[in-house]
Amino acid sequence: MKLTIHRGTHEIGGNCVELSTNSEKTRLVVDLGMPLVAPDRLPFDWHRYKDLTQDQLIERKILPGVNGLYSSQRLSVSAVILSHAHQDHYGFLRFIHPNIPLYMSPGTKSLVEVSNIFLDTGVNLGRAETFLMWQPFRVEEFSITPYLMDHSAPDAAAFLIEADGQRLFYTGDFRGHGRKRVLLERLRENPVSNVDCLIMEGSMLGRGEGRYSDETAVEQAIYDVIAEQQSYIFIFCSSQNLDRLVSIYRAVRRAGKTLVIDLYTAFVLDKLSPLSPSIPQFGWKEIRVLYAYSHAQKLAAYDKNLLYKYRKAKINLEGIRANPQDMVILSKDNAYFRMLVSKLSTVQGANAVYSMWHGYLQRTNLPGFLESRHIDLKEIHTSGHAYVEDLKGLASALNPHCLVPIHTFYPEGFRNLHGNVVQLNDGECYSL
Repeated sequence: MKLTIHRGTHEIGGNCVELSTNSEKTRLVVDLGMPLVAPDRLPFDWHRYKDLTQDQLIERKILPGVNGLYSSQRLSVSAVILSHAHQDHYGFLRFIHPNIPLYMSPGTKSLVEVSNIFLDTGVNLGRAETFLMWQPFRVEEFSITPYLMDHSAPDAAAFLIEADGQRLFYTGDFRGHGRKRVLLERLRENPVSNVDCLIMEGSMLGRGEGRYSDETAVEQAIYDVIAEQQSYIFIFCSSQNLDRLVSIYRAVRRAGKTLVIDLYTAFVLDKLSPLSPSIPQFGWKEIRVLYAYSHAQKLAAYDKNLLYKYRKAKINLEGIRANPQDMVILSKDNAYFRMLVSKLSTVQGANAVYSMWHGYLQRTNLPGFLESRHIDLKEIHTSGHAYVEDLKGLASALNPHCLVPIHTFYPEGFRNLHGNVVQLNDGECYSL
């Protein structure tokens, strides 16, 4: 088996892994993410490049140089497999050849569908197929077995990939301190055997663990803020971070308050409802839905019946203004939030909770805006990625012949985790 990491050997985000059999008859691409950072480590700005042609994007190395993958090329890639629905793992799927089969979990497919509607991600799902966790499936000479992992994206998968008598394990993004931490515990207790190569993410190398160690700590901290609530609470959180939405909902319910979500979030939760009956839903008594015009337009263009479906939980500005001490409002750092604040009669005594990666907060003027409105801001967050001890524990349990770092700015740090680390560069071909 041959391995080429086209992007991700020295950066977090933009994962793109190519595997080929020794016969070279079967080529597999795992993830095709949009970068999070540019070569100078400043934030990657897709808007600077979105008007370029596909060939120009390849020439400028914005798109990874995978021959036979893209719609402008002669098809030679057998399939693309997606680990989870984060943009840094699937953001460039819009460019793949329309005849390439695309494999993903049911939850991942649901989130990609939502993003196509609301975020204009443009993924062609015409050849999309879903796999079941722990159930092997074949792509020509490859056998692939997905493993459900604990991550901030729901229904995220790792993959055992077998061909040519060799076994490769790709972790995707994972952690051991979320609401599905038992998955990592079970994998360590019953590890995959005879792993020739482990491709492991290392986002947390070079970072501290932060103040809040796990989702339980996050839930309690959010509850403590809500329990002392005297006015509005604005919580900034990704609508696709299911674990965090559960933490927020549980805190709101314990405090006897009302969680106000937008149409986008209501649709996300609705689409993910088949995964578990414990996923909060728009019809639950503690939840209300605030309609925004832009969201309503996009949802109506997809299926206008959904506007009527969610209407039974609808709340308007008057309803929010009537009970500010009860309102916990899920928010986004955008123009709509600023407009919403201006339309509330008063935000005196209001608080804001930022429950996302701190790096995003550094790229925005949100702290200044909140301060100008005398809204106190508190950061309550835990990472979606594995701590160093969990990386070390999984590497020890799988005991691969070699470990290849990915999704990290500090690949050299893996030498403290395993005895045989093969550190590759982007585009370098490695034979197992």
